[in-house]
Amino acid sequence: KVMGESKRVADDLTRLIEAANAPIFGIDRDGKVSEWNRKTAEITGFSKSEAMGKSLVNTFIHLDHRASVSDVLTRALFGDESSNYELPLFTKAGEPRDILLNATARRDAKGDIIGVVGVGQDITEFKKASERAQRIADDLTRLIETANAPIFGIDLQGSVTEWNAKATDISGYSKAESIGKHLVNTFIHLEYRSSVAEVLQNALMGRDVANFELPLYTKSGKRREILLNATPRRGDDGSVVGVLGVGQDITELNQQRTEALRIADDLGRIIETANAPIFGVDIHGHVTEWNLKLAELSQFPSEMAVGQSLVSKFVTEDLKASVGHVLLKALNGEHTPSFELPLVKDGEQKAVLLMNAATRRGQNNEVIGVICVGQDITQINAMAAEQQRIADDLARLIDSANAPIFGVDLNGMVTEWNRKAADMLGYPKEDAIGKNMVQCFIEPENRQSVNEILVKALQGSETANYALPLMSKHGKRYTVLLNATTRRDAKGQIIGVVGVGQDITQLNQVMADSKRIADDLTRLIETANAPIFGINTEGKVSEWNAKASSLLGFSKEETIGKNLVSNFITEEFKDSVHNVLAAALSGKETANFEFPLFTKDGKRKEILLNATTRRGPHGEVTGVIGVGQDITRIREITNEQQRNADDLARLIDTANAPIFGVGMDGMVTEWNRKAADMLGYTKEETIGKAFVQNFIQPED
Repeated sequence: KVMGESKRVADDLTRLIEAANAPIFGIDRDGKVSEWNRKTAEITGFSKSEAMGKSLVNTFIHLDHRASVSDVLTRALFGDESSNYELPLFTKAGEPRDILLNATARRDAKGDIIGVVGVGQDITEFKKASERAQRIADDLTRLIETANAPIFGIDLQGSVTEWNAKATDISGYSKAESIGKHLVNTFIHLEYRSSVAEVLQNALMGRDVANFELPLYTKSGKRREILLNATPRRGDDGSVVGVLGVGQDITELNQQRTEALRIADDLGRIIETANAPIFGVDIHGHVTEWNLKLAELSQFPSEMAVGQSLVSKFVTEDLKASVGHVLLKALNGEHTPSFELPLVKDGEQKAVLLMNAATRRGQNNEVIGVICVGQDITQINAMAAEQQRIADDLARLIDSANAPIFGVDLNGMVTEWNRKAADMLGYPKEDAIGKNMVQCFIEPENRQSVNEILVKALQGSETANYALPLMSKHGKRYTVLLNATTRRDAKGQIIGVVGVGQDITQLNQVMADSKRIADDLTRLIETANAPIFGINTEGKVSEWNAKASSLLGFSKEETIGKNLVSNFITEEFKDSVHNVLAAALSGKETANFEFPLFTKDGKRKEILLNATTRRGPHGEVTGVIGVGQDITRIREITNEQQRNADDLARLIDTANAPIFGVGMDGMVTEWNRKAADMLGYTKEETIGKAFVQNFIQPED
């Protein structure tokens, strides 16, 4: 009966092993397979018949793991059983399978170990899932740590559990300084703690919080604005275990937004107060902007313009199509740099505007209208017309000028050739325009120098008073005093050279004659037999000829530059000589002025001077030239004669005989005392009377 029960139990156990949903295999003491249930066959792909009697380790275990598996089985054969051992099995197709194994000793009826039975669990998929989960967890950890956004986590008590590198960069607090610290109490300013704590508490209650602006203060005390998404963090059972906050540092963005608002406000004020007319229209062509300047020019106030159709209300009939086309182009993204818009009110043109039309876009770059910024060109148009008139006048002036005028372009080709140039050189304008100035109209020996002048002018270095030799078509030589001036366009770019000349052919001859005369005069002054000196407007000696040097003993070198009056005139005559020279410097010349000069050795010389004003080429007074005559000897003789005359007069008057004299006309010139005493007529009664008629008896 016992044997029957044992057999029944054995049969039940065999069926249990065979039908179990877990892989079960057994080995004998030689390591050969003695059990191999259906689940093991299913997992490995080896049937029971293929497995029974085969060495488990050598047949079904990869070479890399045989030693460790053999060790586990050997220990079990000695009664040291193993649980939860991960047994690597390879299927018939060569795929690895991970079996979580309990290796138990198998005993006979006597209790002797006769083998090992292994009951396993196929954890291949579980292990893959675990590895995948671990990989995701590792990736998430790396993502959190290396994210370019600040990320932090807190537990249920509000203490920091996560603090990534970006959070460290922004806050200045390292991970070590942050982990375990209370987030709100440590890193949030006192005035914001309540609101931040409320947001985190909502997240801890399972509610996500998006786009919360968290004010965070850095270690250095600077405020940073963080736009935060706070998400509940859950455990394996789904319960909230903390909060994970992913943020975006919007400090600079907020600053840019503030700056953008400021710029927008400034732009609004600029548009409104700009000194240029500005208007805007929406996509329907209705006025949205109409600034003060435009209101002033159009005489339509802003409130009358905004909302109105620009083209229908403010554009004249003849321009509606063209202006409408410009606005349509701008609404399609095509900028128009300039178009003229006349402003008319009540049939009268108020102004002419030069406008540009630019596309106006919204925040998402969508077209929302057109903005037009203009310039009041009413006066500019008038100025342009005036400039054209001036240009026409200038063209006529150039052509009719009494001076030769020519122009060349950047290549040296003639662009201007007026009538005077044509008359002088014999080449009509038609023959000159487009020809190379230097090659065609300048003599070979002068081409290099003339070309250099033109090249300098084309580089912006102008030349004045250049003597340009020209040869006419008929072989006549001319000298033209030329000013070569850079010619520029409206933008200031050099476009050529214009040369305005003066025919100085005759002037050069006159100047040569003048120089000859001046040289002759210089020699005449220097070699004259009369003392000649000159002074400049400061009274300093500028001329001192050889006669003056020989007469006075002062060389030319000793006198030039010295003050004439101070150095060469005695004290008693300084004032009178100064007055004469001052008068001559004022243009009032003096003739036969006598004054004394003293020689170097102290001798007095009497000079009879003519002081003549000296003038420059424009008639301006440049000094005085004095031409003198040494009358020292004449004065000595004159004085001697005067002495003799005085002696004779006294002799006549005191003689003891009557003496009278008459002139060529018979009039009394002498009547001495004796004659007066004898005849009774005083000298005063006789002088100038006819001697015969008045003092001789008729009969005599």
